[in-house]
Amino acid sequence: MANLSVNYLGLKLKNPIIVGASNISDDISNLKRLEDAGASAIVFKSLFEEQIQLENLQMHENLREYENRNAEMTSLFPDIEHAGAEEHLDHLRKAKSAVSIPIIGSLNAVQKDNWVEYAKLIAQCGVDALELNLYHVPKDADKEPRVIIEEQLDIIANVKKAVNIPVSVKLSPFYSNVLHVVARMNAAGAEGFVLFNRLFQPDIDIEKETLYIHPFISNEDDNRLPLRYAGLLYGNINGYICSNTGIYNGKDVVKMLLAGADCTQVVSTLYKNGIDQIGKMLKEIEFWMDSKGYKDINDFRGKVSRKNLKDPFAYRRAQYIDMIMKSDEIFKKSSTR
Repeated sequence: MANLSVNYLGLKLKNPIIVGASNISDDISNLKRLEDAGASAIVFKSLFEEQIQLENLQMHENLREYENRNAEMTSLFPDIEHAGAEEHLDHLRKAKSAVSIPIIGSLNAVQKDNWVEYAKLIAQCGVDALELNLYHVPKDADKEPRVIIEEQLDIIANVKKAVNIPVSVKLSPFYSNVLHVVARMNAAGAEGFVLFNRLFQPDIDIEKETLYIHPFISNEDDNRLPLRYAGLLYGNINGYICSNTGIYNGKDVVKMLLAGADCTQVVSTLYKNGIDQIGKMLKEIEFWMDSKGYKDINDFRGKVSRKNLKDPFAYRRAQYIDMIMKSDEIFKKSSTR
């Protein structure tokens, strides 16, 4: 039988399928189901500082709504402090004790100092590693890209000083040079990189003339971008590579491993196909490995990375030029189907 075990962030995982951060982990019973289905680790849903701030503001407004109407009514509203991060941390502690597989905390903070404070609180819950969601939503044209990256590097360095667990970064693909940013983050202390974070993208309903958000689920073709960068990064950084987005079946996992990823994260396929999809994916990986005669994932990981391909133009834009030159041939093939 094929050995599916992998190493990620120094953690020995039984296979390369990690459940990414989502509301699935909100229910403790789901965590047991994910473990039983074969998940090798679970990234607990993110602690969002912005959400905590919003809930604090809403509670503050609700408590103060009637306080000045008269003395009697004021006495009906004792001082209550919003639970804030504590509710999230309590769920995280319960999650850690509910399963035997590794639990990875996830943090999405705003203020520079709060990255460190929340990271310490999450680490104290006993998680096996911490995932930082680093991205920047442009708000004005005055802030230079260099300043944004330097701030993120400081966050990584300061968090690493504050906690004694492995730290990974879940990246946005929207950098002018992702490879350079990853190399610098790696040097700043990040041990792993999740490729990539799916950011909310708005759309417009032209009938209602309103803004709305599509269901936040990836498509299978979305895995091309993480596959490309896994292939480019393999052998060029000391950190671990985890491919995320558009990974729906075992074949998708195999592709990422061939490109050079150490493991993968899945979420959307669980929403679409159910938690049992994990077991089906693992069987597909085993079947493929057996058919190829591979006993261990390390026997083929990175085999189709840029480092191990003889083609000097592998993973480069020249492949697009090559496709354009053969466009007539491609069109003929597609039109005969």
